[in-house]
Amino acid sequence: MVASRNDRWPEGTWVQHDLGWREAAILDGRGVRAVDPAVAPVSTALGVLGMTGFTAYVGIDDIGGVGEDDTVFISGAAGAVGSVAAQLARVRGARAIGSAGTPDKVAWLDELGLDAAFDYRETETRQALRELAPKGLDVYFDNVGGETLEAAIGAMRLSGRIVACGSISRYNATEALPGPRNLFMMVTKRLRMQGFIVSDHADRFPAFLAEVAPLVAEGTIRHRETIVDGIERAPEAFIGMLDGANVGKMLVRVGPDP
Repeated sequence: MVASRNDRWPEGTWVQHDLGWREAAILDGRGVRAVDPAVAPVSTALGVLGMTGFTAYVGIDDIGGVGEDDTVFISGAAGAVGSVAAQLARVRGARAIGSAGTPDKVAWLDELGLDAAFDYRETETRQALRELAPKGLDVYFDNVGGETLEAAIGAMRLSGRIVACGSISRYNATEALPGPRNLFMMVTKRLRMQGFIVSDHADRFPAFLAEVAPLVAEGTIRHRETIVDGIERAPEAFIGMLDGANVGKMLVRVGPDP
C-alpha cells in the first residue's frame, strides 16, 4: 500500500508536482502544492487554473497590456492557452478575434463569445484579418509563428504589441524556415514584440488564481479538456497536441477519475 507519511500532506490530499509523466513519485514534501477539488476539478490545476491558464494571464496582462477597446487577435485560439487568452481579452473589455484549424474548433470559439473566429485552413489569415479587423490590431497573441505572424504584423496598428507565446507551426520543421518577410514593419509601425517564459512570472500566480478561479467557477471563463487514458499513450497525446488533435488542454489520465 502507498500512503503519505508526511504530516504536511496527509493521506488523501491532492497535490501537484513538476516531476513529469509518472504513475508514482516519492518526495520529501517539498516542491508540491495542494489542489483543492472543492474549488474546481483537480484536472484544472494542469489547465485553465494551472500553467496554461497562467500563461494566458501573463501574456494578456503583463506582456500585452490588453485593455478596454483594444482589438486582439489570438492564433491557436481553441488550444489550452489560446482559449483562456481570448476569454481574458473579452473580460478586459477588448474585442477578441481567434483562429483555429477546424470548423468544430471555430464553433467552440463562437460558443466562448469571441467577437469573431475563422478557420485558417479555409480562409487565408491575411484576408480574414482585413475583413474582421479593418481598422487593424492593437495586440497579437502569437501561439503559431510563421505565416500567421507575418499576416498579423501586416495588420498591426501603430504602436501595437505582439505577445510571443509560441510558434507551433515551426516545432516539427525538418529544416530551417525563413522568418516573416515584413519585419521592417516592426520599425515603421513602432511595434513591440516580446517573448516570455511563464515561470519567470511565478510571483503573479496568487493574483492569477484569485481572479481567474472565481471566473471559472461562475462560468465566465470556460474550458475543455481532451483526455487520453494510460501513461503508455503519453507520447501519442503529446504528438497529437502538436498536430492540433486537442480542443483545450490535452491531458493523460493515469488512474481513475478523482
